[in-house]
Amino acid sequence: MWTHNAGNSAELDVVKKIIKEFNASQTTYKVKLQAFPQNDYNSSVVAAASAHKLPCLLDVDGPNVANWAWGGYLAPIDVSDSQVPLSDQLASTVSRYQDKLYAFGFYDVALTHFARKSVLKQYGIRIPTLDKPWTKTEFDSALAKLKAGGKFDYPLEMGTGGSGEWWSYAYSPQLQGFGGDLVNRDGYKTAAGTLDGPQAVQWATWFRSLVTKGFMAKKSGADPNKDFLAGKSAIQWDGSWNAAKNADKLGDDLAIIPPVDFGNGPKIGGASWQWAMSSSCSNKQGAQAWLKFSRQTKYFVDYAKATGTLPATEAAARQIDGYQPGGKFNDLVESARKLAVVRPATPAYPYISTEFEKAAKDILAGADPKDALGQAAKDIDTNLKTNNYYAG
Repeated sequence: MWTHNAGNSAELDVVKKIIKEFNASQTTYKVKLQAFPQNDYNSSVVAAASAHKLPCLLDVDGPNVANWAWGGYLAPIDVSDSQVPLSDQLASTVSRYQDKLYAFGFYDVALTHFARKSVLKQYGIRIPTLDKPWTKTEFDSALAKLKAGGKFDYPLEMGTGGSGEWWSYAYSPQLQGFGGDLVNRDGYKTAAGTLDGPQAVQWATWFRSLVTKGFMAKKSGADPNKDFLAGKSAIQWDGSWNAAKNADKLGDDLAIIPPVDFGNGPKIGGASWQWAMSSSCSNKQGAQAWLKFSRQTKYFVDYAKATGTLPATEAAARQIDGYQPGGKFNDLVESARKLAVVRPATPAYPYISTEFEKAAKDILAGADPKDALGQAAKDIDTNLKTNNYYAG
């Protein structure tokens, strides 16, 4: 088994626990673990796949499942008779490609805004709810009030100093909220008219305006959450992974705020790390035995408690303080259930994501929104055509 968790001891310890208990539960199979640093993991998998040297079991970031399945790295799995039915899970934690199951995860995360209730009250800003989120007009007005107050150089923190998948994960839901998307999901054959259509250009123009109006830094600091907790920003666009830490620091003053409704409903990204089986596995029966064994509610609970992530099932959520119905973090679970939009389930996704990141960074740096998105759409369409639209 390979995992990306070498630098994440909390999650790695859960993986080790499941392996130990699986190995002790029977004498037919034995799982051995190799952990990689996350930064090196994907390249290690690609290299091993090319050499037909992948292990039987490996974890995979949800958005990459379609690409790895198309590339022949992964084999379909069958966990139909396991303790936890797939139908009990958050939809974003189950990955299918061409109607076949390839991976499942024990948790997801949810994007959210964090703020201090006292600050919002001071500036006369409504604290929104999952049922009644901020509208674009309300959000823009709130940022203008906070900026005019003079206390915050940049009232909004959106992690613009980050790189890689963060850009698609964090900002494409806002693009979708405006009515655009990364690619036309009807067949995944073109980005033209979707990534560079009128609604997408409206999103990009608004995104750029956050910088020109001084609401947000063009490139944020190295630790946006630390800056928020230090009072440098009033509203942070961040993930559920910091909810418990923020609550510990701010107590009842912490406001956990759902995403803004930009006109097409509030949206967040979906899918995190999941478990899969390689196509070159010489013992698929054994690999699937481990996958089935791991699907016990207690392990869903262990993952969520260890990592501060959202449990993938309601049964697990009920066992975790704060995440159960009525708990202070339950809205995050409900967001993942109701608002998550899985990143496009196409083998082209890694390329699409890279092109979107490039375009979004160019837009914040001052590039014309229509031109930047148009070039990204053109490059994506060329990639799709060159790869025969990833048929087969």
